[in-house]
Amino acid sequence: MTKRMASNGDQNGDLKDLVRTIPDHPKPGIMFRDISTLMLEGEAFGAAIDRLASLLDGDRPDLIAGIEARGFVFASALAYKLGCGVLMLRKRGKLPGTTISIEYALEYGTDMLEMHDDACGPGANVVLVDDLIATGGTAMAAVELLRGRGARVEQALFVIDLPELGGAERLREAEMGVHALMAFDGE
Repeated sequence: MTKRMASNGDQNGDLKDLVRTIPDHPKPGIMFRDISTLMLEGEAFGAAIDRLASLLDGDRPDLIAGIEARGFVFASALAYKLGCGVLMLRKRGKLPGTTISIEYALEYGTDMLEMHDDACGPGANVVLVDDLIATGGTAMAAVELLRGRGARVEQALFVIDLPELGGAERLREAEMGVHALMAFDGE
């Protein structure tokens, strides 16, 4: 590992040290966890992918489902490492062709997540991947969308968990195995 990846003592502290915190973004009181600084370090990005892969239980998945946008980056690299396909879960209106969608609640309003109608079928073993889990609204919508197509979605991987926002726990309540490389507890 490079000198910039010296460990701060916890299991993935070397990676956590590379995540930049930007106070008051996008609004006052929010501590934005900027993963782009970790992604700029090739060795660190590779280590994150290797460590995510090591968290998977059971058989190799058929598909890695990445949530727009940074989730695409991690899902693609992980799928390459595991030798499986990538399924893109996008915001409304971004996919050409026939899509299926799910609307979900946000703090103020709603949003929509879509995938191609033929992206996966019954019995497909799909692992959900994103860069960060916060309140879990988007991740829960993704699970519901995939399970609605008959996919077997039992695991979700994240680089960062913000545990005080409860998203990982929400997924666990939906019978998901949830793993994250690091957590930021209200820091």
